Amino acid sequence: MVRQALGRDFGWLWSAYTVSSVGTWVAFSAFPLIAVLELHAGPSEVAALAAVGPAVGAVLAVPLGPWVEFRRKRPVMIAADLIRCGAMLSVPAAYVLGVLSLAQLLLVSVVVAVADISFTSASGAFLKALVPPENLLAANGRFESTTWTSTMLGPPLGAALMGLFGPVVTVAADGISYLLSALGLRAIAGPEPDPARKDSTGRLTAGALLAGWRHLLTHRGLRPLFLNTVLVNALIMAGSPPLTVLMLGPLHFEPWQYTTVFAMPCLGGLLGSRLAPRLVARHGRRRVLLTTGILRVCWPLGLAFVGPGAGGLALVMAVEFGLITCVGIYNPVLATTRLELTPTDRVARTLSAWTVAGRATTATITALWGTLATLTDPRTALAAAGVALLVTPLLLVGVGGRGETPVTAKETAEAAEAS
Repeated sequence: MVRQALGRDFGWLWSAYTVSSVGTWVAFSAFPLIAVLELHAGPSEVAALAAVGPAVGAVLAVPLGPWVEFRRKRPVMIAADLIRCGAMLSVPAAYVLGVLSLAQLLLVSVVVAVADISFTSASGAFLKALVPPENLLAANGRFESTTWTSTMLGPPLGAALMGLFGPVVTVAADGISYLLSALGLRAIAGPEPDPARKDSTGRLTAGALLAGWRHLLTHRGLRPLFLNTVLVNALIMAGSPPLTVLMLGPLHFEPWQYTTVFAMPCLGGLLGSRLAPRLVARHGRRRVLLTTGILRVCWPLGLAFVGPGAGGLALVMAVEFGLITCVGIYNPVLATTRLELTPTDRVARTLSAWTVAGRATTATITALWGTLATLTDPRTALAAAGVALLVTPLLLVGVGGRGETPVTAKETAEAAEAS
């Protein structure tokens, strides 16, 4: 069905994304566990491992958007996969040799973060060239459904592997998944369009470096989506550490209970990604973006009221299911709109700028909310994040305004049918 609707080459791209996504979620908690269990790291070192690597990687990736823009995208994606593979496999190799250190884990997390951003910026541009415009929403819906399936199945599978073989084995599995992803990308047979060109001097100018940011901040259709999404994602992620402390600390939930209440609601992401094309076909893209953009921020405040026992678990699952279902609808529609509103010669720089801004904002706000939780308590931090989220829909003012690419009923109907 996938090959009939979106083509054989998209099938290889989707397969590559699937295998690397599963590998990522299988090894999701491996680095902190290795740091604690094998390297005897303390809380500050574990926190640094979680925050410093992605933050430094985001800073180093700033000039990579323009670099990727002016190169063919598939070789960049394959190179990013191979770099991630080598970096991840260096961890079990060092462990076997008895030389693994916290510094190596930090370095690997930085390298992987840079490669992640390069891959993301290249893959968006590659997808826009690979898939006809009328099928972009269906394609992004498939990626979204894969993300939530991996999120649901990966951590329990990773926990089982860690229990049997230790966390280092899951890191090796993640590394191998990137190798398999590279092989899948290598199997794509279709030709790739010529990349964008630099200026007449052949140099990477300041204008080229800032083109992605300028496009995001000056485009009347994209600016509100960019500002809203970056802030909302950061505030949602900022509530995760306080909730973890609350559930595993004062509320005395078992680790398996904590894992389960976040795995099961991912079914909402599958549901949302399947509904997205149909909702767009029926109600239009602007209404879907605005409605789900508002609804997705109404749920997290409920986490501040979680209590002990079965009732507390049920509350967390209900909140997460509602949130993830809305996100599962919103994300593929957002991704499609972002690609359609971005000129082909600026896609990689725009996606790179978006990703860098998102990761930097998330790291900053997560650190601030960690300080707030330390000075007050986890419930106060969760409540503050929930209240702040309720204000974020104000940033959506202007969505669907002048400059938005029109989407015909025929296109949305075809996307719904393809999904």
